[in-house]
Amino acid sequence: MTKRKICVVTGTRAEYGLLYWLMKKIQEDDELELQLVVTSMHLSSEFGLTYKQIEADGFVIDEKIEMLLSSDTPSAISKSLGLGIIGLADSFMRLQPDLIVILGDRFEALAVAQTAMIQRIPIAHIHGGELTEGLIDDPIRHSITKMSHIHFAAAEPYRKRIIQMGEQPESVFNVGAPGIDGIKKVTLLSKQNLSKAIHFDLDNFFLVTLHPTTLEKHTSAVHIDLLLNVLNSFQDHQVIFTKTNADTEGRIINQKIEEYVQKNQEKTRIYDSMGQIKYLSALSHCEAVIGNSSSGLIEAPFFYKPTVNIGDRQRGRLKADSVIDCEFDKNKVRMAIEKALSSSFQRQIRNMKLPYGEGKTSEEIVAILKQIPLDSIIKKQFYEIGGE
Repeated sequence: MTKRKICVVTGTRAEYGLLYWLMKKIQEDDELELQLVVTSMHLSSEFGLTYKQIEADGFVIDEKIEMLLSSDTPSAISKSLGLGIIGLADSFMRLQPDLIVILGDRFEALAVAQTAMIQRIPIAHIHGGELTEGLIDDPIRHSITKMSHIHFAAAEPYRKRIIQMGEQPESVFNVGAPGIDGIKKVTLLSKQNLSKAIHFDLDNFFLVTLHPTTLEKHTSAVHIDLLLNVLNSFQDHQVIFTKTNADTEGRIINQKIEEYVQKNQEKTRIYDSMGQIKYLSALSHCEAVIGNSSSGLIEAPFFYKPTVNIGDRQRGRLKADSVIDCEFDKNKVRMAIEKALSSSFQRQIRNMKLPYGEGKTSEEIVAILKQIPLDSIIKKQFYEIGGE
């Protein structure tokens, strides 16, 4: 029996962490063949050369596509997109996949979708139908939805939104969030063992990730300065920073955090990439998640940890009761952190409902990838809601 060739493309550490268990399930299945294309941040020394971790995890990388320029201006990101398309075009011609799997809403995923669409390769898209109204990711995500043929939504409202965009209901599946999948399958480190693993003696600490709000111009420096100023008010807490992605103005944020950590080495650390187990372990032990990362909305609630979600980057996303939204205002951010640390708020979220599934995402996706017919899937029809 000929195996169905499933090509997974990854460009960032966070995305790889979400795809890890799906890749493992594809790799282990007798009816599927995993093809792996690695690109963008994974191949950059600035972002930790994380392709090495992928190989250490037991995966064979079939293609490495260099596409990331050293600048993060809008012009440079556009050029990186073009470089990605050029490299991916040749890779897909060599690999001849039956189906391509992409996750999320970054420009790397857009390059994959555009290339696969032109080469008439079916696309399965994970995490479509969501809203992040402060980001360029929002139109990218919806564009990928329209170029994709199979849709794996993380929650029921997102499944309905994909159908609202004209996708056939039988091609749209609510499988939950892959991030929850990962939490259920790994053995997390105790706080003591985590301290040893990251060479930082942990007590009470915040986990902080701040990304640029990419539909705003020249706000990143102001935003990170404000947040660092507020963190100074919490001298009894340590801070673990994880670096931003390769977004426009992301390097401004990373540079300012590095300078801050250099001046506050006794209570802070910054990491290019912590890896899945160490990052999830840090989530499980932290006092609060602070910033604007999607992990504060998806993975952190699973541990019943408070999230202080600052600004518009995640505006429109489905949120658990543990998420406290606030603006980039010094007093409001400080008050939000104080609320997150309060015993009353901790009690309030103890029995909250979790919106992103129960952790069986990879199994459900693999079952669908094996069974769904691909013969005529390229020729899509627009689904009219309420139509005959």
